[in-house]
Amino acid sequence: MGLRTLEQFLDGLRDEREVYYRGKRVKTVPDHPELGVAARHAAIDFQMAEDPKFRDLAVHREGNEKFSAYYRIPRDSKDLLARSQLIEAGTTQGGTLVLLIKEIGTDALFALRRVLGRSKDAQGLGRLDAFYRDCRNRDLALAVAQTDVKGDRSKRPSEQSDPDLYVRVVEKRPDGIVVRGAKVHTSCAPYVDEIIVLPSKSMGPGDEPWSVAFAVPAATRGLRMYASDFLHGTDDPFTRPISTKHKMIETLTVFNNVFVPWERVFFHDRPDLAGVAALTFVEFHRFTAVSYKLPLVDAMVGAGIAIARANGIEKAGHVRDKLTWLAGYAETVRGLTELAAQRCEVEEGVAYPHVFTTNLAKWTFARDFHKALETVQDLAGGLLVTGPSGMDWDSAEVRPVLDKYLRGAWPSDRRLAMLNLISELTTRLYGGYQAVLAIHAEGSVEAEKMAMLRAYNSKRALSLAMRLAGLED
Repeated sequence: MGLRTLEQFLDGLRDEREVYYRGKRVKTVPDHPELGVAARHAAIDFQMAEDPKFRDLAVHREGNEKFSAYYRIPRDSKDLLARSQLIEAGTTQGGTLVLLIKEIGTDALFALRRVLGRSKDAQGLGRLDAFYRDCRNRDLALAVAQTDVKGDRSKRPSEQSDPDLYVRVVEKRPDGIVVRGAKVHTSCAPYVDEIIVLPSKSMGPGDEPWSVAFAVPAATRGLRMYASDFLHGTDDPFTRPISTKHKMIETLTVFNNVFVPWERVFFHDRPDLAGVAALTFVEFHRFTAVSYKLPLVDAMVGAGIAIARANGIEKAGHVRDKLTWLAGYAETVRGLTELAAQRCEVEEGVAYPHVFTTNLAKWTFARDFHKALETVQDLAGGLLVTGPSGMDWDSAEVRPVLDKYLRGAWPSDRRLAMLNLISELTTRLYGGYQAVLAIHAEGSVEAEKMAMLRAYNSKRALSLAMRLAGLED
């Protein structure tokens, strides 16, 4: 098939998939008033491949083949930097909201390639390669269901009172397996073609049924998606300039005796691979995460500068100090992201970002994001939550009053536009969504710190300290 158009992508979603939203089953996702917004947001990926401005970045040519650059297997730091730039460009086109219908899926495919190659699992690697080529050649959209609902987190999967709290194999057949259980926080699942399922943690003896990785079409019988309505809101683009056009849907993804053919099972009954697959996936996905955070932090810096000018306070010493901190924060995250690619390592022919530096970039972003919110809110002022609505601004009677009294160093229309952008980014539902993502998405702050500690090579620093103290062996 090759590269698909926006219309072909949306048409492909008009099938029998089971999606539930606000208590009702969704008839067709692209035509739904809320989920359709999310699907069209994700479709920016397909638009970029057709746009001459982005084509060289979004489309990769390999011999006579042409396919989405997300499916390009990274071989060196240059490839990783190009991938980061593509993710950043797509997120910028998406109004600071990541598209995530190819980024996350290919993160999983590259991770599985490393894991299966390292374990010398020729059968699993052959199945993975066939699946990868099918997705690449048909230009498919992918989601990843990794986070199990977990139940009592002090217990392993096999120790839970309900064994379905982690996705597990309940039956093996000559033609495949049957799985049951649930995953949560599955991004974009209602509007993708395929869902890749990975373990969420390390497993031990007795956890064999839960140690499984596979892929299924989104319309598979028994697969049900219960979509969160967190970004459900008004259709007022005056006060919500981002979320009225750009949405992402997360789901509770339930596998109710779902059949998976063997050719789509990448490994099973492998506790030794479960934790490795989970960790290897996040080595790619946290790099994706910091890449898609770059437009958001840039928007925060730009909004801070603009609102300081709009309010007429940009020359105050404390304001200049706040703007310097914001710029330093954004550029630190960007610099660490680029460094993670430049310091990459290669395994099984796949280049992967430097683990310590990637987690340092993600931790730096997450650790300081709420301070960035506070700083921009401080520069903006209370109109973030007491300002007028779009209906007020459109009222012939009310607008002259607003125009007179809500001006600053900038005219009221320009000042309010910037205030509404900042409110969307920091205060309203979209801002709350991003604030939670900063702490929990792609792994918690504590998970990033643990990954840094595991990855840090202390030999150089320890050797120097021991030598300076006269304690050499």
